[in-house]
Parts: sequence; structure tokens; C-alpha cells
Amino acid sequence: MTVKSLIASFTQQEDLNFLLTNRVPRAALTRFMGWFSKIEQPQIRDLSIACWRLFSDLDLSEARKSDFKSLHDCFTRELKPGLRPSDPDPLVVVSPCDAIVGAFGAIADTELFQVKGAPYSLLDLLGDSALVEQHRNGRFVTLRLTSSMYHRFHAPCDSRIEQVNFISGDTWNVNSIALKRVEKLFCKNERAVIRTRLDSGEALTLVPVAAILVASIRLHFLDLLFNAESRGPTQVHCDVTVRKGDELGWFEHGSTIIVLAPDHFEFCDNVVDGARIRAGQPLLRKPL
Repeated sequence: MTVKSLIASFTQQEDLNFLLTNRVPRAALTRFMGWFSKIEQPQIRDLSIACWRLFSDLDLSEARKSDFKSLHDCFTRELKPGLRPSDPDPLVVVSPCDAIVGAFGAIADTELFQVKGAPYSLLDLLGDSALVEQHRNGRFVTLRLTSSMYHRFHAPCDSRIEQVNFISGDTWNVNSIALKRVEKLFCKNERAVIRTRLDSGEALTLVPVAAILVASIRLHFLDLLFNAESRGPTQVHCDVTVRKGDELGWFEHGSTIIVLAPDHFEFCDNVVDGARIRAGQPLLRKPL
């Protein structure tokens, strides 16, 4: 058995995993990681990336460059051009990121779930009753990014971004073990609510959720960085037109994006619990 498989077996023990990734000073550790990851010192950078490889399936073969200034530079890496083409069908909403498909389905009035048997409400997630009404009985899908994945996220369709609300909060881990144990976890963590409007006038909302080591979300179209030092709620009105596949921003580690869509949208065949999906691949389809 390899060292990596031994570590994986050790950390997959649920009680131990939850203890190591949650029963720690989450906010302080996240702030420390934000500082440490930006250190531009070759030995620290190389040792950090080597440890990261040891604990994950990190693959840098798709990265646009092979030399990184820091661990942070590696976390937020760009990919080689053309590696994440978006499905060209105008009726298809694509995945905004590389991810593992988590919970998905119909919103029951205003209730959705983080895992089976663990519900939460749209109002607790969004903090905006008017936006809740636009997604009542709609569709949702949870996309979880692991630490080794490509961390940038993109526009899932042609749309206009109208507003961004930043909601400050905790930094619980968002892995499957924590989702089973922490009630309404997504509603407790720091998150950005990105309100977009389709060409048809319908609402499509993205909710990037931060997590331990990840309380930092960069939004290019506003040139803003929401992080552990931010205090919310912060509401930013905007009028930004984006095309499917345009880069919107990045996480500074792995985390989660919740996609909220209209009720008549259908899930594409590749949206299966636990499936891996890449940015640009079909997620939802608008019926003719």
C-alpha cells in the first residue's frame, strides 16, 4: 500500500476526518492559509505543492504554465487554451466549474437539501425574499470542487449579471462528511450570491460558497475580492453582460457552487450524484 493510499484510508474515517477538518480554529486557520499560500519563496512553494500532491490527486498537466510563484499561484492556475470549451447549444446551461455533482433536483416550494434528509431553505441561503420568489419550485444543483481541481469558474450561459450579495459567515468544511453532520451548512458559511438574468428574462443564480482554507472569492467582473476579512452583508449592483464560458472569478482552494435555475429546466443526462463534471459540459437544458 502506498503512502498516499494509507493517508486516504486514514482520513476517510469519518470521525477523524470531521475532527481534523472542522474541530479546529477554522477562521484563524483560514486566515493563516491565505497568508502562507502567497509566500513567494521557492523552498516553501515546492514543499507545499509536494505535500499537496501527497494528500490529493493533483494533476498539473493541464496548467497553462509549469512554474508557479507560490502555492496560491498554483491554486488559482489557468488552464491551457481550449481545454474547457462550452457546449455551443444555446438551450444548454453548462457547468460553471470542474466539480463533483452533489445534491440536485426540484426545489420543494422553497426547500432544497445539502444531502438526503438534510434540508435548508432558499431564504436562509440567499437572504433575499424577492430572489426566493424567483426560484420557488425551481431547480438546483450543488457542485463541489475538491482541493486539487481547477478552481476558476465561468459563466454557465449568456446572461446579464445584475447584483452580487456577499454574506459573511463561518468556514466549515464542505465535504460529504461535514454535509451530513452540520445542519444548514451552506447557510452558515461565507458566500456570494450572484444574480443573473437570462436573455429570456428568467433568473439564474450562482452561489459560490467558501469553506475552511477557502474564505476568498475573486470576482473579475467587479474587480473585487471577498475574503475572511470582509464583513457583510455587502450588496453590489452591477450591469455586466457575459457570454457562456467567460471567466467570472476563482476560489483560492476547493469549495462549492450552488446553481439555481427556473422550474421548467431539465437536468442533462450526465448530471448524476457523485459524477465528475467539467466546466463547459452540459448541466441543464431549457425545453423548446
